Amino acid sequence: MPPLGLANNWRQFSLLVLVNAFVGAMVGLERSILPALAEQEFQLVARTAILSFIVVFGVVKAVTNYAAGRLSDRLGRKPVLVAGWIIATPVPLILMWAPSWNWVLFANVLLGVSQGLTWSTTVIMKIDLAGPERRGLAMGLNECAGYLALGGSALATGYIAAAYGLRPQPFYLGVVFVVAGLVLSAWPVRETHSHARHEARSDAAASRSALSQGEIFARVSFSDRDLSAVSQAGLVNNLNDGMAWGLFPLLYAAAGLRFGQIGVLAAIYPVVWALGQLLTGALSDRLGRKWLIASGMWVQAGGIALVAVSEQSRGFALGSVLLGVGTAMVYPTLLAAIADVAHASWRASAVGVYRWWRDLGYAVGALVSGVAADWFGVRSAVWLVAALTFGSGLVVAVRLRETTRTHASLAAESQSPKEPSI
Repeated sequence: MPPLGLANNWRQFSLLVLVNAFVGAMVGLERSILPALAEQEFQLVARTAILSFIVVFGVVKAVTNYAAGRLSDRLGRKPVLVAGWIIATPVPLILMWAPSWNWVLFANVLLGVSQGLTWSTTVIMKIDLAGPERRGLAMGLNECAGYLALGGSALATGYIAAAYGLRPQPFYLGVVFVVAGLVLSAWPVRETHSHARHEARSDAAASRSALSQGEIFARVSFSDRDLSAVSQAGLVNNLNDGMAWGLFPLLYAAAGLRFGQIGVLAAIYPVVWALGQLLTGALSDRLGRKWLIASGMWVQAGGIALVAVSEQSRGFALGSVLLGVGTAMVYPTLLAAIADVAHASWRASAVGVYRWWRDLGYAVGALVSGVAADWFGVRSAVWLVAALTFGSGLVVAVRLRETTRTHASLAAESQSPKEPSI
């Protein structure tokens, strides 16, 4: 029987952490310079048009997340991971030489598919290896690696753009990331599906009838009060991340900051987010999930509001730090809460549904903030997103129960027929 636990699987777990760092770095390529590229090289003016690349990325990644969960249960984890890296191969080349904005959007279709397949499977594989006791820590390590690399990539591309221009030099890094991620995933990474099967067999609830994909989608999205509360929080978390990705660089540029300064500010938020997860993931295993999620959403809202009222880099930086702290409190904890409630036999599919809603937030955030920015101005759009984030924390406070209390009873309850929870 394959052993569960981080200590028993530390080599494979560490390898998957490294793979996810390259996954995150691919998103960081665009983080600090693509809005400026839209304005300066493709002469896009409307904020909604500029943020269209985030809409495309978010919708495609959301759909692919859902497919990745199902495919991981059917085909295994590793084939899905390798396929994601193969699809990412042309992305940096297209961004280097795209002759029109439509080519940039096509690159983001490929990037969204790749991210949905690769990030979803690294999450699922780490949950497989960690077992039920240290899921928060496992998710903290996973998300730390991904978002620390994202922040480092955003910082590097900002400085390269300031020194050499927006294209093609900043995207040379992407070629390195793709080659490294593909080689690691295709060679030393091993399949982890057997670990999930072993955990399912060892659980008394495994003998109960399996859920259909429709039942899983309904539970995670609407009918189960815990899973649906987590899903809406994930959506709003990435809604504000999509806004920060698209509008913050424009807000900083309007304040007179240069590319190098914008790159630093674009990196602060994901770096704080990444490093914070080393603490918050493990903390959620000890203190529970609910109030870490709710208070994290409120801290995010405060950070966004501070950016909205600031005029100089110091205020922008402090707001970015608060946004990073709040997101660190929320991000690994949401994934751990999904794994607490979902049974091992359908957990990968549940993670896929959750990540569908969460990453759909990128598209919703880009659309909401883009339309609001065009109608009312960039700062008003930022204020709107701060209010939505605060409201999401209230939903968690009212609706979510503490999922770490009794993992086994929650899993058993989720397998038995029950009336939808409201």
